[in-house]
Amino acid sequence: MATKRKDNKTVIAWLITGCVLLFIMVLVGGITRLTDSGLSMSNYKLISGTIPPISDAEWQDAFEHYKQFPEYNAYNTHFELEDFKAIYFWEWFHRVLGRLIGLVFIIPFLYFLLTKQLTKSTIKKSIGLLMLGGFQGFLGWFMVKSGLVDQPDVSHFRLAAHLTTAFITFALTLWVALDLIYPHRKPAIKPMKNWIIGGISVLLIQIIYGGFVAGLKAGLLHNHWPLMNEGMFMHDTVYLLEPFYKNLIENPSGIQFIHRTLAYIVVLFVFIIWFKSRQFKLNSTQKFSVNILVFLVIMQFALGVYTILYKVPLSLGLAHQIGAFFLISAMVFSLHRFSK
Repeated sequence: MATKRKDNKTVIAWLITGCVLLFIMVLVGGITRLTDSGLSMSNYKLISGTIPPISDAEWQDAFEHYKQFPEYNAYNTHFELEDFKAIYFWEWFHRVLGRLIGLVFIIPFLYFLLTKQLTKSTIKKSIGLLMLGGFQGFLGWFMVKSGLVDQPDVSHFRLAAHLTTAFITFALTLWVALDLIYPHRKPAIKPMKNWIIGGISVLLIQIIYGGFVAGLKAGLLHNHWPLMNEGMFMHDTVYLLEPFYKNLIENPSGIQFIHRTLAYIVVLFVFIIWFKSRQFKLNSTQKFSVNILVFLVIMQFALGVYTILYKVPLSLGLAHQIGAFFLISAMVFSLHRFSK
């Protein structure tokens, strides 16, 4: 029996499936956050927690347990059992997806490993992805835990860490898949590569601040554009706290200002990348990667503006998060196409 070629199409399909599931995971995570469902499952059970309450008695027990924690007493004392079921579903679905992603990564990885379908390089990268996925699961638990003690909201620092790690895990999984899809690459176009790295770096900082905005509900402030409230470019509330650095990481108004400003910088980077690309002779995939990057950054900027203007409705908040996902995908694809 012939030995299967290493890093074959099945391996690529496995990695792309992982990317799709991570995208769905972030999508459901966005719904969970925007519907304030994240603290509905107040106890963590790795195995038995996969099955939701079924009988009326089980649902009532889960609801009574939820009532013991700060979120219910601060915000949801008006909740009936049906209200609780609605928020419970999204958090349960989010956690089940996390377990599914773990199985989708681990089981095929072991199969490919035992049947010797992976190169040493792909094995090392895959182990790194598995470790990062495990760390992402830990961050999810760590985030939820912060909202079950004294405060009825999760720490915006932990939320940002959880969100950003999800984006990084996706980006690295996509990179490994691209390595296998395009095994033969031309020499790097260094100026392009450097500008794209700069763009990804700024975009990751922007994603972190997106997590801060979400965690502190800063999107409900200053619902005007291009200026903030009262026609100010930088509103007085942006720099209220002492010492000053707290305005950069704890003041909702200051955080929204930084998030708004970083959006302009991300757009600037993408247009510089587009302008620089015109100086080189590009192949078809390189041209496509730059053009799609310009299209997506314009769409994402517009979504951000409308999300602010309409005070973060579920549809726009979710679309804005999806836009960030597509934008980082395009950035990673562009970087891969211009790297050696």
